Amino acid sequence: MRAALLTLRQRLASAKRFVRHGFGRPALTLLPHLAAFAIMLATERTVTAMSAFVLAWGTLNFFWLALTRRPVISGALSLLMMTTLVLLSQLKYHVLMMTANFVDLMIVDTDTVSFLFMIFPVLRWIVALSLVVLLPLVVIAWRLDPFRMRRRVATALLILCLGGLTALEMQLPMQPFEAFYGGNLVSSFARSGVDAVAELMTHGLMQSAVFAEDRLNPIENTCAPAAKSPHIILIHDESSFDIRMAPGIKVPSGYGAHFKSFDGKERNFLVEGNGGPSWYTEYNVLEGLSARSFGRFAYFVTRIAAGRVNRGLPAALRRCGYRTFSLYPALGAFMSARSFQATTGVQRFYDQHDLGAREIEPDGFFFNAAARMIAEQHQLGPMFVFVYLAANHFPWNHRYRPDLMPLWKDPGNVAPVDEYLRRQAMSAKDYVDFLGRLKREFPNDSFLLVRFGDHQPDFASSLIDPTLDQNGIFQRLMAYDPRYFTTYYAIDAVNFRPVDVSSAFDTLEGPYLPLIVQEAAGLPLDSSFAEQKKILVRCNGLFYGCADGAEARRFNRMLINAGLITNL
Repeated sequence: MRAALLTLRQRLASAKRFVRHGFGRPALTLLPHLAAFAIMLATERTVTAMSAFVLAWGTLNFFWLALTRRPVISGALSLLMMTTLVLLSQLKYHVLMMTANFVDLMIVDTDTVSFLFMIFPVLRWIVALSLVVLLPLVVIAWRLDPFRMRRRVATALLILCLGGLTALEMQLPMQPFEAFYGGNLVSSFARSGVDAVAELMTHGLMQSAVFAEDRLNPIENTCAPAAKSPHIILIHDESSFDIRMAPGIKVPSGYGAHFKSFDGKERNFLVEGNGGPSWYTEYNVLEGLSARSFGRFAYFVTRIAAGRVNRGLPAALRRCGYRTFSLYPALGAFMSARSFQATTGVQRFYDQHDLGAREIEPDGFFFNAAARMIAEQHQLGPMFVFVYLAANHFPWNHRYRPDLMPLWKDPGNVAPVDEYLRRQAMSAKDYVDFLGRLKREFPNDSFLLVRFGDHQPDFASSLIDPTLDQNGIFQRLMAYDPRYFTTYYAIDAVNFRPVDVSSAFDTLEGPYLPLIVQEAAGLPLDSSFAEQKKILVRCNGLFYGCADGAEARRFNRMLINAGLITNL
């Protein structure tokens, strides 16, 4: 052992002499920069992205140089951080179809970390082995680095690179949808940092008015319904909307029945996401608030709101004697769903693992779970059950569960549309079966059921207006053209007649749905929902879309003043 240590020491000394006196000196310094150049060529796609990459690389290097003064160690640490960023960004894109964002670093939470380790258990070993291998290499690089740079020079160059990156982003801003393209991994992260800091300094994490003259009355701990309360089932209908909005689509006979309420009306639901972010609408219908109030932080709305926004439909129902449940088709750590829903007042949260669900289950799986839960709990008092469906989730390029709907015949559209229609037909059938089961098994119980589509499917944007190219579509999305954000909501009942649907406008923005649920159930509104109803009437069903967000910002300030929103 002693001989081996002596040999290692001699080789290290020889390497050190080679670095100081031979060609190893410039080679060792240039190696991290050559590796970074290769990463840039492999991952960045445009001149703007490459420019941002170079400025981000310079910022990292000069940051470490200002701390260590050693070019080799600074390059090695910068390369390590950049490689880690690229790998994590690719991992995030694989799971969420979005590259890494600077906000991921701002709001790192235990739910997100545990989610990554749960879906990629091998990640624990990769992290551990990386530390074991990299730490000795960093120590060796520290010992071998012969160069030094003055801290003042490094700091000045750091400021120059950071200023250049900021100027680049201000002149050529990155659009939020670019994160869904993949690629540009380092530049997108760096540019999102400029955007996030600017947004944070301008509006904070959430937009709110500086001052609100009106104040909310204190919310009482209990409420007294005028009659026996029905069980309430809120159904999140994944990616569902009336595709007849798009021209030239062939639909099967009887297609529109699924979108009708108990009174025969079809109602439009304005959501805040297109093509994927279900948690935007989850925030709308549970909190009764707008994800758009979070500006560039909207994508992280449930992670930010968890523990901070202490107002919601489940909490209001609990005041009226309800017990609150949620059936969730993914892991509870996804987008901090478990923590977020607990903040809204959900008492018992069942995720994919708790329910024994596989990756994607038919809607009947979740309806059956809800029916079993109701059978066990219905005699203890009124229940609120949030049922989150998943069968109509993307992609639609394959036949999902071909054993179901065996008599289905494609209407003759392009493949994604026909498969989408097939899954909608499956959902409609499972829902009708669920209604029948409630009638048969609970003849003495009353039920209010409210369904909503969380967003349009990702392919719908190219169908709504076929004359538009990709850039034209993105402009409509950024302008919140309602054609791309309209789904449906419907009110149904079993052994019950909805009490008041006067607020159930033909077109309604998502944050008002909790109000509709409470009025239809015959429940008194607390002071916050009573105030929100005034906005509903004043703005004719719009919320954030009213007065360019001014009404939503004013209401946010009122909730902050009332202590219902904290630390935002």
